[in-house]
Amino acid sequence: MSSSGVHRTLRFGPFELLSTKRVLRRNGVTLSLGSRAFDILFYLAERPGKIIGKKELIDHVWPDVTVEEGSLRVHVAAIRKALRDGQFGNRYIASVKGRGYSFVESVVRLEDSTERRRLAAILAADVAGYSASLQRAEEATYAEFERLKRELIAPSLSRHEGRLIKTTGDGALAEFASPLAAMGCAVEIQDRLASGGSALRLRFGLNLGDVSVGQDGDLYGDGITIAVRLEEISDPGGILISEKMYSEVEGKLDVGFEDRGELQLNNVSKPVRAYAARAGTHSAPIDRLGAALSLPDKPSIAVLPFQNLSSDPEQEFFADGMVEEIITALSRFKALFVIARNSSFTYKGRAVEVKQVGRELGVRYVLEGSVRKAANRVRVTGQLIDAATGAHLWADRFDGGLGDIFDLQDQVTESVVGAIAPAVETAEIERAKYKPTESLDAYAIYLRGLAKFYQYGNRLATAEALRLFNSAIELDPEFALAYSHASHCYAQAKTNSWSSDTADELAEASRLAQRALELGKDDAWVLCGSGWTLALVVRDLGVGTSLVDRALMLNSSLAEAWRCSGWMRIWLGDPKLAIEHFARAMRLSPLGRWLVDIQSGIAHAHFFLDRYDEAASWAAMALQNNPDFQAGVRISAASNAIAGRTGEAHETAVRLQRLNSALRVSNLKHVLGPYRRAEDLTRYEEGLRKAGLPE
Repeated sequence: MSSSGVHRTLRFGPFELLSTKRVLRRNGVTLSLGSRAFDILFYLAERPGKIIGKKELIDHVWPDVTVEEGSLRVHVAAIRKALRDGQFGNRYIASVKGRGYSFVESVVRLEDSTERRRLAAILAADVAGYSASLQRAEEATYAEFERLKRELIAPSLSRHEGRLIKTTGDGALAEFASPLAAMGCAVEIQDRLASGGSALRLRFGLNLGDVSVGQDGDLYGDGITIAVRLEEISDPGGILISEKMYSEVEGKLDVGFEDRGELQLNNVSKPVRAYAARAGTHSAPIDRLGAALSLPDKPSIAVLPFQNLSSDPEQEFFADGMVEEIITALSRFKALFVIARNSSFTYKGRAVEVKQVGRELGVRYVLEGSVRKAANRVRVTGQLIDAATGAHLWADRFDGGLGDIFDLQDQVTESVVGAIAPAVETAEIERAKYKPTESLDAYAIYLRGLAKFYQYGNRLATAEALRLFNSAIELDPEFALAYSHASHCYAQAKTNSWSSDTADELAEASRLAQRALELGKDDAWVLCGSGWTLALVVRDLGVGTSLVDRALMLNSSLAEAWRCSGWMRIWLGDPKLAIEHFARAMRLSPLGRWLVDIQSGIAHAHFFLDRYDEAASWAAMALQNNPDFQAGVRISAASNAIAGRTGEAHETAVRLQRLNSALRVSNLKHVLGPYRRAEDLTRYEEGLRKAGLPE
């Protein structure tokens, strides 16, 4: 029986029901489903959320035949098998006891009676030399391609919100909401393939053009054809794009292009000008974040490391400290979007164009400058540049004695704010003038401590940072930031399994954090650092979370607070919110040293959402940045184990034991955060147990 008098396509999840062809598709691939089963599914999907009685279904599908309910149950079971209903967290058809069935997924209806046209960004891909590779090693080639689709291509499409149109044996067509999303996806996949050791190489063709939506839901037209033809002549491992695509992405991504001239493509009437992405020019932000960074909806700025023009190279830390304080002061303005220090400092010692910085960090303004310290005098110069145009908006020089150092910082900050955010109230500028200490000696030692503190993962550097922060506290017993950073050193030791967790260590970490809060209750960095220590080391998750929340209220540009908050949401059992907070941290600090920790955090969040493939993918990105990052190694082993990739999970577990020979399933909880839900810890233990971690 016809499922509907009107021809239409129904979409839900990765599936499409096409009434004209009476077929069910998943990501463009037709699935086996009988005629009666199709009628049942279509009838239910047309009425999402409604409970359809068994008699109503039977009367619809078998109007002139008497059948038993057992036949209906058999066909519903076949539908569930085709939909993989209940697997991977999916749920489409619910049984309502004593009443019937209900389709519980949202459905999009597309009328097929008229042809629809639209502008679309199309990506065409295939494996270069796939047939020849199959002839040489059929099983290995097939297995490797399936692995790439599962672990790299599908997660990348998902991150960039791409829709798979159709697949072939060794290729695919996908549609994206924007040219930037399509290009970002292609770059991410090619960059990871180039560094991942796979023997297979993909080719990409991208085009922006008109497409027609046919009655079967497929896309047709020159927009598709041009993308496919460009892919066919692209270099292995390369990306070839049309001029229309180039005009949309050029200058918005840090990718170099080579003009290939006008090309005559098969089955395309007019020549198409094409551009090839040059090998090796894909930027770190695209590789790591998977998409180009758009400008925020408020003035955005990055402060680059100031040059140390002093004759003494030991004064480098002084120049860095100057920038640290300016970033901190600027970030107190809620009207500004300020890139975190960790990302800004990735440009230290590099000759880089301001426009490139603007593209890579996604900011409109860049502040650069220099510091010259001689005897008891300091000279600070600064210039503010519009990263989009390269125009100099403001430049000035500030001179003073060492005793005026905080006043000089205030002058620089106020001048920058006055240049890019004139609407900021004077009262807010006054509130931003915060002096961390009156002791210049304590401040100098504190800056030395910061230089060591930021050498994350270095045990000796962390120990030296703690010593220096304690020395600064001795000189100024009311130096709140020194207390907070000293307490944070204990958290770093906990994260890296360096701490012994003795009662004395816990008491000292708690004392430092509490004293910092007493002295700096309105300082966002103090609240964040102390809250992190109290949550991770002292295991007081409730207090730690409330402190980090308050830090974000005071300073929504503090990337470190968003990172801490992401982990705390995981420990509290809210992984969806954790992903949102990690994304904010990554946007504010797209290049910082904390990136590996953020990627690992996102992997953990997906793990607790039962998205084990995505968890493994994010863990792999984290381990590309730091192969010895223990949190990333742990979640990689657990995710791959539960996903069924036992070989990869076991290899990772062996690496984990090399990094931490004392780690066992039984003592795992001592290196993890304070998970509030026992079932989360149990699942983590189960994953590592399956990976081969000793009991």
